Amino acid sequence: MKLFSLFFVFLSAFAVSAEKPNIIYILCDDLGYAEVGYNGQEKIQTPELDKLASKGMRFTDHYCGNAVCAPSRASLMTGKHPGHAFIRANSPGYPDGQTPIPADSETLGKLMKRAGYATACIGKWGLGSFHDSGNPNKQGFDHFYGYTDQRMAHNYYPEYLWRNGEKEMLNNKNGEENDYSHDLMTIDALRFIEEKKDQPFFLYLAYLIPHTKYQVPDLAQYEDKDWPKNMKIHAAMTSRMDRDVGTIARRLEELGIDKNTLIIFNSDNGAHGQMGSEKFFNTSGDLRGIKRHMYDGGVRSPMFAYWPGTVAAGTVNDHISSFWDMMPTLSELTGEAFKGETDGISMLPTLLGKDDEQKQHKYLYWELYESNKPNCAIRFGKWKGVVLDRRKGLNIELYDITADQGEGKNLASQYPEVVDEIRKMMLEAHIKSPYWDKDFQPLYNAKAACEDTGVKYTPKQKKKKSKKK
Repeated sequence: MKLFSLFFVFLSAFAVSAEKPNIIYILCDDLGYAEVGYNGQEKIQTPELDKLASKGMRFTDHYCGNAVCAPSRASLMTGKHPGHAFIRANSPGYPDGQTPIPADSETLGKLMKRAGYATACIGKWGLGSFHDSGNPNKQGFDHFYGYTDQRMAHNYYPEYLWRNGEKEMLNNKNGEENDYSHDLMTIDALRFIEEKKDQPFFLYLAYLIPHTKYQVPDLAQYEDKDWPKNMKIHAAMTSRMDRDVGTIARRLEELGIDKNTLIIFNSDNGAHGQMGSEKFFNTSGDLRGIKRHMYDGGVRSPMFAYWPGTVAAGTVNDHISSFWDMMPTLSELTGEAFKGETDGISMLPTLLGKDDEQKQHKYLYWELYESNKPNCAIRFGKWKGVVLDRRKGLNIELYDITADQGEGKNLASQYPEVVDEIRKMMLEAHIKSPYWDKDFQPLYNAKAACEDTGVKYTPKQKKKKSKKK
């Protein structure tokens, strides 16, 4: 009887383990919606991503957390839209690049760790550093390798990367370009996968590409193109990332764990548009706008999900979803409850092909404080409401996304009742923040943020202009 009981316990443990798939969430930096072949890109080659997208589920209406880096990643990591999230813009004046998320934040890392997963964040964090509350090792990640400061992440040849709480010095001193950080991240990701292949793991792989600086070890297949040099570099960076995602997918197959691994691919916001890249590559496709814009070119993501044998191959889905849906999705997938509140809705029914069971958002909401123009937007069914400058009131532009995805025809005067409904939603969704706004005025209170997060405030000194003789 005792032997039977032990055998039953063993079978139960095996069943629970088998029900928990590995999860790899790959996040690119400033990759436009149409910067990949499966969304219409014609110049930049992304064959590996195209292959995975064709064998998985491609999402046409999935949205980023915001139109710039830090608040978008905060929404992803904490499951809250920008009207509720702690981080609502990038943070000029804060040490180490970004205001940290609070110590008691619920994060995807913490959720997955409680669910029994080995957890790793490799790449760009941007939500705090190792000496404050945003420490990734204290926000649920057993392993961290990369940049905590997103300003330092502008350089692909840094002097060091963080490996957990220690600086790993690289062979890039005095401006030398030897150790390319993207390559090191891929190597570390492969190492993590191999080390954890016999247990459930969660890998948040936050690549930097194609964020500028324009730096790449070689121009690969673009060397002889009759293009401006920066456009060759841009394309070579993106194709290098594509190559490495393919390498990771093949390694899963070699290890025999591909059918128990869900890969989700995304970008943190729209294309950066630097050096004329947005026009040269048509990085937003038919969408309007780029990074920092509330139009869909700034907030719609080129998402796909790949899970052989579970997510139906070759499917395209128009479920309206967002970064803050990841928290409840992974919660339902693992059976581990998330703590606190989320603005998200689990996408698991959609991923499993059960569209009739999928709950829908009433609306998606964004707000952003950048360039001294606080803007906001709502996706409400087929409607998109955009406010360009909240200081002038909630003057809403209205677009029918299903008929006009380029947001070129403002219908606000024709549908005043829809505009009124969206205005009510915007007021409902927005909660004041002591760091990010004051009566809808643009504000970043770096001093208050430092004091509340336990960091000494050291204001930057303005450089004195030298007098010409």
